Amino acid sequence: MTPTRKRRLAMVSVLVLGVGTAAAITIATLQDNMMYFMSPMDVHAETVEEGRTFRLGGLVADESVKREPDGLSIRFDVTDGYKEVPVIYTGILPDLFREGQGVIAHGSLDANGLFRAHEVLARHDETYMPPEVAKALERAGHPSSD
Repeated sequence: MTPTRKRRLAMVSVLVLGVGTAAAITIATLQDNMMYFMSPMDVHAETVEEGRTFRLGGLVADESVKREPDGLSIRFDVTDGYKEVPVIYTGILPDLFREGQGVIAHGSLDANGLFRAHEVLARHDETYMPPEVAKALERAGHPSSD
């Protein structure tokens, strides 16, 4: 092999190694930042590792909303009609938050199975429901509200 070919082979090898490293770093970073959606049935069916961040969606269960003594925290259950997941959230809730309302909560499960939300979103009008929540409710046997 001539010196020119050796140099070209070395350059191509370095280039392939660099692109491979950049791709691996990008994929790893995207995996860390992905937030999966789960319904209460999915949470009960799967073993969700403690501290893994995901979006929990469904309806706020009737007669489940309770204020904590600190005045800032609120507990409620998110249901899909079959299963419920208890949620605790500290902060200001959206104006449209109420029992029977569709919600998506961002957060993670603790060791006791309590979902600790750091953000709660409520649907913005009477006809809209996030697609993930609508699909989860349809799987649970609830008719669509269309």
